[in-house]
Amino acid sequence: TKRIIILGLAAFGLMAGVAVATTGVGVSSTPLVRGTIAEPFRVETDGLVELKTEGPIDVVDQTITIQPGGHTGWHSHPGPALAVIKQGTLTLYDGDDPNCTPHAFSAGSTFVDEGGGHVHIARNEGTTPVEVSVTYLLPVGAGPRTDVTPAPGNCSF
Repeated sequence: TKRIIILGLAAFGLMAGVAVATTGVGVSSTPLVRGTIAEPFRVETDGLVELKTEGPIDVVDQTITIQPGGHTGWHSHPGPALAVIKQGTLTLYDGDDPNCTPHAFSAGSTFVDEGGGHVHIARNEGTTPVEVSVTYLLPVGAGPRTDVTPAPGNCSF
């Protein structure tokens, strides 16, 4: 069985400072919906999922739309991000992949970004808008993303 374990989000708070902007193109988003879970907790469900915090965390939801040819700019997240593709195909590139391998996610697909400095860019390389619903688990008060400048240099775009 697979288990998801999330520990120590407070440590990610060190990475949530002001960042120099890497501007996305053709991206819009809904206002953030945010709530704080004030007390540490642990949830385990029959060995399938384990979720544990060591302090308060913010849970943040947002829908992001990327127009054809658009992208998010290179960025990371200070905590994990759980994404569901609502429409279109989203293509992710990792900043530490020397081959700049595309990872395409179509409508109905999901992925987890581990956060904590994992640099990546999301692109819409298709002909219809991409819509992604994202839930972030963040240090209290942290923004959902940290922009990265300059680009990591592993991709030619």
